[in-house]
Amino acid sequence: MLTHLLLRLTLVGAEWVLWVLVILSFISIALIVDRCIYFYMRKINSDELAEQLEQRLQQGDVRGAWDLVKDNEAIECQVVAAGLPALRRGATACGEAMLAAKSRLRPVVDARLSILATIGSNAPFVGLLGTVLGIVKAAHDLSGASDGGAGDPNAVMAGVFEALVATAVGLFVAIPAVVGFNLLQRRVRNTMANVDSLAHMVLANVRVEGAKKGPGSEIPAAPPTPTGRI
Repeated sequence: MLTHLLLRLTLVGAEWVLWVLVILSFISIALIVDRCIYFYMRKINSDELAEQLEQRLQQGDVRGAWDLVKDNEAIECQVVAAGLPALRRGATACGEAMLAAKSRLRPVVDARLSILATIGSNAPFVGLLGTVLGIVKAAHDLSGASDGGAGDPNAVMAGVFEALVATAVGLFVAIPAVVGFNLLQRRVRNTMANVDSLAHMVLANVRVEGAKKGPGSEIPAAPPTPTGRI
């Protein structure tokens, strides 16, 4: 009984698998575009920012350094903006604040990349499932089991063609998803490397004792917690 039930399910063919692959293709393209827009809107010149921050910190102008990054949505700026107010408690507190901000923002940077990786790694297997279903249907049509006849050669060839198309579509969906995932992962690594570089630069140049006092040098004790936007 179970065998006949499974046979009936497999005889549906691979058309539904093709529709699943088409949907996965649209999802992967949407994810790639979404992440590209996210990174493009938060693109900064990290070398220029590091130079400006270093100049102000060496002058003891902590407030000026904070003003550079406080309103910028770039991950690098949000991490530095989280650490500078902690300088009043020392360089160690500043480093811990930046590390905590980096940990909070990392999931935002990595958002949805796991979905893209899942599509890229599993789309070929979904296509293979369609291939198997198409071949099973073709073999069933060839045997003529449905009506006791000799089988329709055209139906057999259609089933084989459907099976091959499922494999091709699976690869067609997987390749762009894998390429997009790898490129976006490289961007994430570069962003995190910039964060580490700026954080170390800040800690290397802070001079708490020499920081300017007075109206122009004070910074808020606790800026808004950086959460980023997905």
